Amino acid sequence: MDVEELLVKYAGGERNFAGINLIEANLSGVNLSGVNLSGANLSVSNLSGANLSGANLTGAKLNVARLSGVNLSKAILVKANFNVANLIRADLGGADLTQAVMIRAELIRAELSGANLRGANLSGADLREATLRQANLTRASLNEANLRGAFLTGAIMEQANLNGIDLSRTDLTGSNLREAELRQANLSRTNLSGAEMSGANLRWADLSGANLRWADLSNAKLSGSNLMGADLSNANLLNASLVHADLTQARLIKADWIGADLTGAVLTGAKLHAVSRFGLKTEGMTCEWVDLSPDGDRSQIFRLTNEDSRKFFNESLPTVRIIIDAPIDLDANLVLATTYRFISQKYTAIAQPPSIEVSSRRTILTFRTDSNDQLFNIAYVVMLPFGDASAAHRSIITLIQNLQGQSLDSLSQKLPKRVKQISVGISRTISQIGTIDLAKTIPGLKEKEEFFQAPIQTILSNSSDQNLHLYHHPYFGKRLMNQSNLISHPNTNSPLPPPESPLPAIASVIDFIKEFDYLEKANV
Repeated sequence: MDVEELLVKYAGGERNFAGINLIEANLSGVNLSGVNLSGANLSVSNLSGANLSGANLTGAKLNVARLSGVNLSKAILVKANFNVANLIRADLGGADLTQAVMIRAELIRAELSGANLRGANLSGADLREATLRQANLTRASLNEANLRGAFLTGAIMEQANLNGIDLSRTDLTGSNLREAELRQANLSRTNLSGAEMSGANLRWADLSGANLRWADLSNAKLSGSNLMGADLSNANLLNASLVHADLTQARLIKADWIGADLTGAVLTGAKLHAVSRFGLKTEGMTCEWVDLSPDGDRSQIFRLTNEDSRKFFNESLPTVRIIIDAPIDLDANLVLATTYRFISQKYTAIAQPPSIEVSSRRTILTFRTDSNDQLFNIAYVVMLPFGDASAAHRSIITLIQNLQGQSLDSLSQKLPKRVKQISVGISRTISQIGTIDLAKTIPGLKEKEEFFQAPIQTILSNSSDQNLHLYHHPYFGKRLMNQSNLISHPNTNSPLPPPESPLPAIASVIDFIKEFDYLEKANV
């Protein structure tokens, strides 16, 4: 069947031309909307400017075909072959291109918004300035494709193969690149704001100047990547691998990167306001200075030697652990959660619930913080629900008073300041929580008295992984002596109060707080 016969039959209402052979045919400008050309051979044919909207071209061959300006909107192109085809300015909006093969196809300024390209092969394709908004490219292959200046807002590229791709200056706002392969990809000055990139492989990728604000890069592989000047404000970098990455003057304001591996990375000039400096691996990292100003305007520059850098960034998170000498049950757990929620409304430094570890005999509550200097304050507050709170509070205050009475200048010029900081912090904390009456507010505390009256231990761990046993109930671990009324005066039979908790040695407290980091501003 030749072209003229096809057009005559189409004009007569026939639509099924499955398997037709129209190799090298000239169909430029024709109207074949809704036609069935599944399995047809249209290789090297000329379909420039043709209207094939809604057509069925499943499994069709269009290799080296001329399709510039063609209308293939909402067409069915499943497993169609477009190798080296010219699709410049083609309209493929909403088309189904599942598993289509488009190797080295020209798609410059093509319209592919809403298209389904799931599993398609676009390796080496030229998609410069193409529009792929909301397109589905799940598990598609775009290795070494050129998408420079393309529009991919909201596109789904999950588990896609994008190695060596050029995505520079493209708009990928809100796109899904979860677990995508992007090794050695060019993402320079790309807009990836709010993109989902968790688990993506971005080894040796160029992300210089990229906008990654609010992007999710948790567990992403960014080893050797270039992030110079990239904006990672509020980004999620939890457990990301940034080994030997270049973060020179990157904007990391309010980013979350606990658990990130920065071994051998370059961080000089990074903007780190409101960023945790704990829970990081930083061996061999280069960081000559950082900008801690709220706006990243270099108004608060801190210069760091190699030794300062090791102290500034720490692998361990400061924690407060409360060990209760009793297992928690579901009801007590509910009361505990309600209590800490109420406390957090009065004392906002308690922003996260504790992790809970339960054994047959004990319960361990672990509170994490991103600041050493909050340890004593948080410990003071989180002990409030327990019967040992009053005794523990007395121990903390006595300990601080003993520290203030020591001659610390001879040990370190910074120690007196650190002790003063702790003292002022505790005083402020006492003032903040002074109106809290848990017994009246949380009636469940009385109902679960057995758990909340059990002896406790409180252990602080600083960012250098040093422990300080802040409080230890004398009867902790002595199952038959958990309550003071088990010990009576030999003459009167009246209960005796337990002895006071032993205070930690002053020397061990001094060693513990030596690791606290109070930075001196050096404005430039």
